[in-house]
Amino acid sequence: MFRFEGERMKLDLTDRVVVITGAAGNLGLAVGKICSAAGAKIAFVDRTPDRLTELIPEFAASAEYFVAPPTDVTDPDSIAATVEKIVSRFGGIDVLINTAGGYRAGTPLHKTPIGDWDFMLNLNARSVFLACQSVIPHMLKHGYGKIINIASKAALSGDANQAAYSVSKTAVVRLTESMAGELKDAGVNVNCVMPGLIDTPQNRAAMPNADFSKWVAPEAIAEVVLFLASEGARAINGAAIPVYGRS
Repeated sequence: MFRFEGERMKLDLTDRVVVITGAAGNLGLAVGKICSAAGAKIAFVDRTPDRLTELIPEFAASAEYFVAPPTDVTDPDSIAATVEKIVSRFGGIDVLINTAGGYRAGTPLHKTPIGDWDFMLNLNARSVFLACQSVIPHMLKHGYGKIINIASKAALSGDANQAAYSVSKTAVVRLTESMAGELKDAGVNVNCVMPGLIDTPQNRAAMPNADFSKWVAPEAIAEVVLFLASEGARAINGAAIPVYGRS
């Protein structure tokens, strides 16, 4: 839903049930806060939910929110069990936002451990595949849904020493496009955003000499995600939206 206040459109998720994976991360928290402000009921999914109750105790204590038990989004049984708990709590799922993911790079391909390759593909791509696979049947049952995935600027082209990361984020874009083609006639919109460098404490520590002002804030990405979760984006299917800041 959306409404106009003067000349400004106000995005509204009142009574929508929003599931956020990777909810304890910097972007997951930003998305959770903006969706909460828009009126959503939120299920926070993370492998370390105790961190969520520390960071957002006001959400953990409210009946409008659900902090799921520890969930491994790369394990089909774990994410399926969590989705069933969410549906039991709220009666359905309207929006799925897959912020779970990570970055590991720094070596040329011929020196990249197979463990790093598997880690990137599992965390960034397999997680999206499994979460969507568990949630989509519930959206189809109600003939409505919004799925927003987090890809990366690195999905557009490879760069030295980050093959596994780039491939994993390219997979997210292709998954998004495929699901959009499959689901658009069933009332489910699937899109993704492609951030550039995100301004987080971890990235600042890793690159202390960078110009942080050019990076994109988690809150700015969250605003784009909120739009895609709203009825304002009802005509958008299969988009990969660049959100680079000035990076």
